Amino acid sequence: MIKAKKSLGQNFLTDNNILEKIVSYTKIENKTILEVGPGTGNLTSYILRKKPKKVIVIEKDNNLAVHLKDTFEDQIHIINKDILEIDERFLSQEKLTVFGNLPYNISTEILSKWIVSLKQSFWFDHLILMFQKEVADRIISKTNSSNYGRLTILSNWKLKIKKICDIKPSSFSPKPKIESTLLIFTPKNNYYKIDPKNLESITRAFFNQRRKMLKKPYNKIFNGNLDISKKLKIDLNLRPQNLDLETYYKLTNEYEKLNS
Repeated sequence: MIKAKKSLGQNFLTDNNILEKIVSYTKIENKTILEVGPGTGNLTSYILRKKPKKVIVIEKDNNLAVHLKDTFEDQIHIINKDILEIDERFLSQEKLTVFGNLPYNISTEILSKWIVSLKQSFWFDHLILMFQKEVADRIISKTNSSNYGRLTILSNWKLKIKKICDIKPSSFSPKPKIESTLLIFTPKNNYYKIDPKNLESITRAFFNQRRKMLKKPYNKIFNGNLDISKKLKIDLNLRPQNLDLETYYKLTNEYEKLNS
């Protein structure tokens, strides 16, 4: 019997209604599918029923990788590695449709890695990912809310994000202590052409003291030059969560112009 490892943040999704809902949300037939953290293969089974062209799964746990091999044999291609050590751009010549019940302890790290590594072309057409509800709430939060922050700004930069549903702890084995949320991410056609490292630097500077006014971090970043704040019509007496997404992308763009 396979037991979930707490150290790897494992909680296996067992609710058939939720599993069916996940695979019905986007086209799978004749597509190349990447599943991250397949666990015991419950979702994998549902994916295979939809007749994909190819299924690649990434599973770090050695025991689970063996279990998946025994269960599915040559129906899937198993990569027994840590997802954080893999460059997904080289997994397929076709765009991947990605499913993931991401390990709770590294879910934001995985998402951030994928966004930061995005170049001119996207290596996926959809990401259908599960997060702790509190993390998902941060990803999809709105300006002026307490959840709005660096993760929101980075996630929404190149991706359109939609909430599919919340998932109760009873849908998993073992039951987590918190609710989960399923999100779908789709590439944007148009987005600000900025360096993600600069976007991370800008948002880090502003949100390190999110209760403080914008004035201090702004002056530090732009050496007290108020021309940019006037150009972008930014009230420096506001707080970081009061600026909308686009303003942070524009600020990063202005920062890059000054330093080019």
